[in-house]
Amino acid sequence: MWSLALSLTLALLALPTLAETRLIMAEEEGCVWCARWNEEIAPIYPKTPEGRAAPLQRLDVHDPPPETLQFARSLHFTPTFVLMVDGVEASRIEGYPGEDFFWGLLGQMLIAADVPLSR
Repeated sequence: MWSLALSLTLALLALPTLAETRLIMAEEEGCVWCARWNEEIAPIYPKTPEGRAAPLQRLDVHDPPPETLQFARSLHFTPTFVLMVDGVEASRIEGYPGEDFFWGLLGQMLIAADVPLSR
């Protein structure tokens, strides 16, 4: 019995842990490009593999960032999309380049950060 429990414990420790991944959207009131993203992408984002792999968290660009998030540099432009892995910036998109380019760029960001899409 002891060896079975030890074997199971060791097996669980050997499993890779899934990192907490989020897509931060820095936005501000009156931002035309934020509104366009909200119209084109926001309704479908949580239903996509990308949205499930990196759930969206919105931040007002004028508010101080949460202390739990470590950005590589300040947020100035809206919208800015920052891929966070375990609270640390992995990459970002500054601006909204349109629906087709957004999905391609986000896909590249997720691949570069080794974020699996099939969770």
